[in-house]
Amino acid sequence: MKKGYTHSGSDMPLAARMRPTSFDTIVGQDHLVGVEGIITKLLDTGFFPSIILWGPPGTGKTTIANALAAHMDADFIAKSAVTLTLEELRTILKKARDSQSLFTQKTILFLDELHRFNKAQQDALLGAVEDGVVTFVGATTENPSFEVITPLLSRCRVFVLHPHTVESLTHVLDRALRVLKRKMSKNVKEDLIELCDGDARILLTILEIAAHLTEETILTDTHIREAAQQRTLSYDKDGEDHYNTISAFIKSMRASDGNASLYYLARMVDAGEDPLYIARRMIVFASEDIGLAQPTALVVANAVFDACHKIGYPECQENLAHGTVYLAQAKKDRRAYDAYMAALSDVKKYGSLPVPMSIRNAPTKLMKDLGYGKGYDKYTHESLLPDKLKGKKYI
Repeated sequence: MKKGYTHSGSDMPLAARMRPTSFDTIVGQDHLVGVEGIITKLLDTGFFPSIILWGPPGTGKTTIANALAAHMDADFIAKSAVTLTLEELRTILKKARDSQSLFTQKTILFLDELHRFNKAQQDALLGAVEDGVVTFVGATTENPSFEVITPLLSRCRVFVLHPHTVESLTHVLDRALRVLKRKMSKNVKEDLIELCDGDARILLTILEIAAHLTEETILTDTHIREAAQQRTLSYDKDGEDHYNTISAFIKSMRASDGNASLYYLARMVDAGEDPLYIARRMIVFASEDIGLAQPTALVVANAVFDACHKIGYPECQENLAHGTVYLAQAKKDRRAYDAYMAALSDVKKYGSLPVPMSIRNAPTKLMKDLGYGKGYDKYTHESLLPDKLKGKKYI
């Protein structure tokens, strides 16, 4: 294979054999490792901070870490947060500290799946990262804002990796085809690239399986589809995709865009999202965004939830679609929601203001003698707010 890539031993998976070992052979992520990329510029200065690489699977996080190891004159230790224990981590950090003090040798600690590290494990890293005992390189598919403790986050630069573009995946695919000594038509290439959802590792895995399923030199769409079985969408029900997609769903309904609403609904359903979670969000939307404009929206949303609870997948996706189109097309009126939030703001601002005497409960003679309920007129048009808020308008 071309210099700058992992060895081509047939015992290794294709994705591992194809992994670049130098920055000039990495495809994609030019904003990080291109000529003008931030990582490239930092390496040129001779200074490199601890970093967190955040991006979807198969976008090059491990590849960048390996390239850093090859570029920097340092001991490179690669571990996975899935298997690394707290005791093992402390041993690694002690060894790194000894190497620094005795031999002025730097250590790069690469930790994959950083989001799997609990708070205590992340805490153990703080001192070594703060003192520069290790240059820490963490990799995660989850939003560091939610998964990494604030003290560690403040000691690292977060670099975001993006899903591969069609251009970069085409480059990876053409290179892999040369390694495998196979060919495929332009249309088949386009289909394979579309199947992998921006993930180079998925692309290479499907390609390798397809190559093992036939001895033919030319791989066809049939070979690719058989190897892929079905498309796997990027969607983590506990991660950022979960929140981004439900946000897009709600905002599409708010904008009365039924087409987009149905698309994001289909994304969630196809990924196996809990139908009751979707239905609960629809109930909230019915009051928050539609409210007084079409009060029956709340009835419909509750009916959708009830149907999902009774029926479940796959049939309840029809109930969700029905409700989604109804809510998207309904007129919108946020007055009740906005008015309530304004009232809540005053409650938090002023605390428990005294209730006017005229509308206080008076169950005893003493309370009546003290003026509780005195002057109450159920037909009054005067403000019944506490004195400090007299005349305040929420709606």
